Amino acid sequence: MNANQLHKQIRQKESFLCIGLDVDLEKIPEFLLQEEDPIFAFNKAIIDATHHLCVAYKPNTAFYEAYGLKGWQALQKTIDYLNTNYPEQFTIADAKRGDIGNTSTRYAKAFYQAMEFDAITIAPYMGKDSVEPFLAFPDKFAILLALTSNQGAFDFQTLDAQGLELYKQVIKTSTSWEHAERLMYVVGATKAEYLGEIRKLIPNQFLLVPGVGAQGGSLQEVCKYGMNAQVGLLVNSSRGIIYASNQSDFAQAAAAKAKALQEQMQAVLNENA
Repeated sequence: MNANQLHKQIRQKESFLCIGLDVDLEKIPEFLLQEEDPIFAFNKAIIDATHHLCVAYKPNTAFYEAYGLKGWQALQKTIDYLNTNYPEQFTIADAKRGDIGNTSTRYAKAFYQAMEFDAITIAPYMGKDSVEPFLAFPDKFAILLALTSNQGAFDFQTLDAQGLELYKQVIKTSTSWEHAERLMYVVGATKAEYLGEIRKLIPNQFLLVPGVGAQGGSLQEVCKYGMNAQVGLLVNSSRGIIYASNQSDFAQAAAAKAKALQEQMQAVLNENA
């Protein structure tokens, strides 16, 4: 999927919602544990109930790796199901990879080619030669961790680096890399006040914004400071949607939570039309 197709989906659905598929078998409805593949059964029900309300899905791979081979198989089935039945959805592997060139190329092939994700999250600490291999694939995106939503973000990300906070230096430097137009950036919703400064550095690129919902981030603040002329936002909610209920109505409850966020996004889009 390219950026224009993603923009089109946002306008058609009046939504820039990304749903995180972070499946914990201890939190899903107990009756699903009787299924042959409870993780996929849960994901399939959530996707079928919410696909018309969002433009992206983001499985965090740790929630699948934790279950070994069965977890990876569930992840593969989930992405195959999305690509076959809802190909308009932008798919993000939240894997936070990043290593020297040859290894990064293998990571990229694993997620872009073997699993057919549209994007992958990347830790940029090792620099240019660890990120550019992910940018060599047309119509695929690398989403750099810039300013994250966790409390520990202040340990390093806001430290002074050559006159700029480190997260700003990461953003500024990365824009000079080959195929930087295929970069997106993670900026936590709990850091919404920083978005205005970030937009000065990258006015046109997409921001993946986690932290709305269970982590307490404000959608209105994110939009106020982070939205650009083409929207340029993918706002993620995971626990706040997928665990809205642990009963037989879990998918319907998730859809209701997603619908509430979508309606807020619709209102913002109408205000800025």
